[in-house]
Formats: sequence, structure tokens, C-alpha cells
Amino acid sequence: MAVFIALLRAVNVGGTGMLAMKDLSSLCTELGFENVRTYIQSGNVVFKSRLGKARVLAALERTLTAHMGKKIDVILRDAFELRRVLEANPFREFEPSKVMVAFCAMPVDKKAFAKVVGPSGEQVVAAAQEIYVYYPDGMGRSKLKLPKTGGAVTVRNINTVTKLLAIADETASQ
Repeated sequence: MAVFIALLRAVNVGGTGMLAMKDLSSLCTELGFENVRTYIQSGNVVFKSRLGKARVLAALERTLTAHMGKKIDVILRDAFELRRVLEANPFREFEPSKVMVAFCAMPVDKKAFAKVVGPSGEQVVAAAQEIYVYYPDGMGRSKLKLPKTGGAVTVRNINTVTKLLAIADETASQ
């Protein structure tokens, strides 16, 4: 049985898309996912499923859309993929709360990001389906504009990604 990490886009941010994590957990359990655990109030859920990745993603997006009354984008990674995201972090020497990972639904056009220059010293590295950004003054103050990716994107800091992987590892052993 595979362990999946679902990252919901635009849930519980700025007062929009309010979804209680207990409701998210219940929806996942109703879908037949096992060992469901949420992490912080921003749409992160870890679970086991016998279904393949495409079927998990389709079921979760369909159920969330029905529950919320609007389309909810979900970025789905398995535990192996999430581990690779952390291992590939090009900004390990920086404070983890200032390093963000933009998880993309579509492959990233690395050429579009190769010449991005941060106005306040931000640094950007594009990977296959993630974009790593170091914000020396924090993300909230940044004026950095990133190119469009062509699909849904949601952002988590390295601390959150690290915690989600720890939860995924615990889930795998249950």
C-alpha cells in the first residue's frame, strides 16, 4: 500500500476556502484511504491507499469539489517523491522557514526560471515538478514575480515538507 501526501491549494488561506482538517480527514476516510493524518490548518493530508496515484488524485479532487462547491486543486506526491524533494533542496544552508517549495501539478519549464532575478536577493531553482525559492527577508515581504507554470501550484516551506515526510514515514510503518 502506498503512502501519499496531498497538498491542497488555496485552502484556509486569507479566509477563503475554509475547510476544517477534521472534515478533510473524514472525506479521505470515506474514500477508503487509511491511516489518515492532517498537518496544520492549511490543507496537508497524509494517508495510505491501495489505489494508484492517478485514481487517488481524481477521487480526492472530485470529492473536495463536491464538498466545497468549487474546484479544489490537489498536488499529490508519494513518500518517495517527497523524500526526493527534500534531498534535492539546493538551499540547505539557509533557514528552513525562508526556503519554500512550490509544488507544481505540471512539469516545470526550467528555461523559464533560469533567468529569474530576485529583487531582494531571492534565489530560484527549478526542478522537474518543483520550484525552490529562498526568501532572505521572508516570503511575505518579497516582490519576486515568478513565471507561470501552466498548472496548479501550491507552496510549502521546508519545515512543513520535513514534517510531512516524517508523518509519511510513520504512516508507512503502521
